[in-house]
Amino acid sequence: MSVPVPGPHGVPEPSPRSGGTAGAAPWLTVDRSVVSVALVFPMRGPAGMFGPTCELCAQLAVEEVNRAGGVLGRELRLVPVDGGAPPAQVAAEVEALVSTGAVQGVTGWHISSVRQAVAPRIAHRVPYVYTALYEGGERTEGVFLTSETPDAQLRPAMRLLAREQGVRRWYLVGNDYVWPRRTAQAAQRYARDDGARVCGRAFLPLGTEDFGPVLREIERTDADAVLMLLVGADAVRFNRAFGRSALDQRCLRLSTLMDENMLLASGVGGTRRLFSTAGFFAGLVTRENLDFHGAFARRFGVDAPPLGSLGESCYEGVMLLAALIARARTLDVRAIGATADAVTYHGPRGELQLRRRHVRQRIYLAEADGLDFTVLAEL
Repeated sequence: MSVPVPGPHGVPEPSPRSGGTAGAAPWLTVDRSVVSVALVFPMRGPAGMFGPTCELCAQLAVEEVNRAGGVLGRELRLVPVDGGAPPAQVAAEVEALVSTGAVQGVTGWHISSVRQAVAPRIAHRVPYVYTALYEGGERTEGVFLTSETPDAQLRPAMRLLAREQGVRRWYLVGNDYVWPRRTAQAAQRYARDDGARVCGRAFLPLGTEDFGPVLREIERTDADAVLMLLVGADAVRFNRAFGRSALDQRCLRLSTLMDENMLLASGVGGTRRLFSTAGFFAGLVTRENLDFHGAFARRFGVDAPPLGSLGESCYEGVMLLAALIARARTLDVRAIGATADAVTYHGPRGELQLRRRHVRQRIYLAEADGLDFTVLAEL
């Protein structure tokens, strides 16, 4: 998919899109009869592998909102933005859309370095619902967050694995940007607090293909567990290499970013003794999740990409944004922020509520069983 680039006045020049569910070049005109939302999701790079699921889940949510009457009596539409582009480029494109009045809100799954570039430029002007798990600490007014943070997600998972699997020595491997680095710092504190320790760590560029040096380093340590803070295709390549090295006979792995698309791409040989912690797994047996699966399958067919936590988060991003606007009865971001703590919304995880601009949620620990996740516990 091609990406529009800023023209001489900072407004994106038109560029054709190949396919997509949200239409082509909708920023060319400003339609005051609709409410348009920038959906920022990865179309390239390591995270691009789950981009299609993100887009389809968001589109499903938009269609449900519109069948229920839309937003403020107006149709809701998506404007796709490639969140896999360099952060400064993403921020410039989103700011141009906001400045021209082409969008009245922003949502989507994208990495923290993109969020940090986007939020200061637009969050005080339109509501911004960020759906990716992240390192915690986001306080920008106008930003609302639906996903997990290390204190609620990683800390209890490490404790449970220490208790049930005897984990005492962790090796940390992540991509080299803010989310993995700050989460690794938190993991070191959690390990120390519980009498465990970190015996090594490595941070690698996004798009790393050769994990041989890291695997050899893990072999030289006495680690009995590896905390993976890798994105998309990087995590897939690491899982495959880990399985080939037979390190899974000695070390379990814990990932806080591992959805069903990544599990499938890793292959059976790459998923032995692999654990994941998240607020959603496709295999959760609840009425709401079964309804979600049914609606997704009816709309997009059996050949659609697998549902997973990252795509589901984009469904929730749309639903929360619509609920925020409906509660405030206005598009004004200050009014939306003033009523945010009274907002609830419904989704595949049931009814959820905001508190201090973060969604209160249940977190689960699951173990890979071949190409599926088996949920072991609620944390």
